Amino acid sequence: MPPIAFINPVAIQIGPLAIRWYGIIIVSAIALAIWLAGHYARDRGLDPEFVSDLAMVLVPAGILGARLYEVFFLQWPYYSQHPGQILKIWEGGLAIHGAVLGGAIAAAIYLPRRRQPFWPWADVAGVVLPLAQAIGRWGNFFNQEAYGDPAPAGLVRLMPGWLREGMTIHGTVMHPTFLYESLWNLVTFGLLHLAYRRRQKPGVVFSLYLILYNAGRFAIESIRQDSSFIFGRIRVAQLAAVLLALLGLALLLYHLRRDAAPPDAQQPPESADS
Repeated sequence: MPPIAFINPVAIQIGPLAIRWYGIIIVSAIALAIWLAGHYARDRGLDPEFVSDLAMVLVPAGILGARLYEVFFLQWPYYSQHPGQILKIWEGGLAIHGAVLGGAIAAAIYLPRRRQPFWPWADVAGVVLPLAQAIGRWGNFFNQEAYGDPAPAGLVRLMPGWLREGMTIHGTVMHPTFLYESLWNLVTFGLLHLAYRRRQKPGVVFSLYLILYNAGRFAIESIRQDSSFIFGRIRVAQLAAVLLALLGLALLLYHLRRDAAPPDAQQPPESADS
């Protein structure tokens, strides 16, 4: 990636150790999501103290899933030729679709073992995820990645100077798709927050997350320049967005149609090791 004249992707350099803005932003987004999850859990009658235990499982699983998805599904032609780059997650390359899948698999295994309800906790994750993603997308700006096609002149004139300069790649100002997705994630967070406060049936908020996020991702992906393709013309991320949105729709219909569980059944039992 060409360097940005006014932004150094390395925030702190201590000898050979380089701490990048990308890593700081991702860690900050995760920390905020964990903190907020405790508040949302308490609001739904879940044990907020369990959030830290759950995060110890879901965060590594999400990061692992995000990296495996990026390496083997999105950018394998590159990484197969540069295997030394696979572990360098601080330079970017974490795919949110892989993070969601990795986290969901880990939760499906871990929560029953701790005798915790899956869907209420999925709703907590669903409402905080888009806010974390909105923050995390700014890591792409500092790494000068995940940008779009050349931006039209009218849009370029509307951009503030810092954004226009940051999105100038090889002399051409590109669509700031990282910003589009960040804003869409903020809208999604606001809508899901309202839905959560209305105390929908368990599973509804997470289903809405799958639908809303992936609808925006499908649209934004159409102008990204770093998209990976299958069958020559189909963008992998758009295909994943369609499949996950359809899954979200199916789950939404299922949760809305099923009978509501008795109030006592929605309360997680006490766990001796929580």
